[in-house]
Amino acid sequence: MTKQSENGPDFESSLKELETLVEQLESGDLNLAQSLEHFKRGISLSKQCHRMIDEARQTVTLLVDPDDESSAIDFNEESDEKSG
Repeated sequence: MTKQSENGPDFESSLKELETLVEQLESGDLNLAQSLEHFKRGISLSKQCHRMIDEARQTVTLLVDPDDESSAIDFNEESDEKSG
């Protein structure tokens, strides 16, 4: 189960809302003002989803030596070692 972000809904909820907006826009049943509002909301949700993906990517474990699984370190630890 995905933990809800302190800044808003979780990834799955945001993606579902984005999919719904796209379906409504593609239906052609919205007037211009509604279409623009849906488009703006969709852009916002898209950015939010990308941000969540980037954050998740940063927490992925890296293998220092791909042949030795015990060499796994947290992505942030590797960044700290390079900068320190």
